[in-house]
Amino acid sequence: MITVHHLETSRSQRVLWLLEELGLPYEIKRYQRDPKTKLAPAALKAVHPLGKSPVITDGDETIAESGAILEYIVERYGAQASGDLAQLQPAPGTPAHRQSRFWMHYAEGSLMNWLVMKLVFMTIPTQPMPFFVRPIARKLCGTVQAKLIDPNLTTALAFIEDHLGRNTWFAGDAISIADFQMSFAVEAAIARSSNARHYTKLAAYRDRMVARPAYQRAIAKGGPVVMG
Repeated sequence: MITVHHLETSRSQRVLWLLEELGLPYEIKRYQRDPKTKLAPAALKAVHPLGKSPVITDGDETIAESGAILEYIVERYGAQASGDLAQLQPAPGTPAHRQSRFWMHYAEGSLMNWLVMKLVFMTIPTQPMPFFVRPIARKLCGTVQAKLIDPNLTTALAFIEDHLGRNTWFAGDAISIADFQMSFAVEAAIARSSNARHYTKLAAYRDRMVARPAYQRAIAKGGPVVMG
């Protein structure tokens, strides 16, 4: 049986969603973030040397990195999928396959970098520090966000908005593995973007995603998706 080593408010939530969609039996081993640092606990290093989440174990297999985990699950167990899940892994050489591959890489290779930086620079001014340092930290973090992070996020979200204006799911008309990979980034973008309300196609996509019964079951079992 698959065991998901699940860290609260983390990328492992999308693994739970995929498992729920496929109806696969699995168990969750939960880990809590350090209340001060918000980092993963050292206990995760006993599962994988990187000490990060998500990680799954399946028999003798231990797989880390959410993209690799999603691919492993779909390759090993996805053949049984039917209905709107039948194209989880689009056929090689098709436009859907190219789109799926792009968004699988884009989620972590480009988009999450800016979303993580946004969270960090939003959080720094709220941390304990001498009172006379706080205005400096607030100004510096605000400048970095305004001049570097926010322009790049705006470009990214406009790009995603345009794509979702022409596609129901990230690879086209059918849900694919790319939607699971992008799900965390979508939630983080909506939570951290000051002008998320302007991206109506992105909001509609999120509504479709969270309306799925399997997504709701994953949330019920794993908890909220993002922090901040």
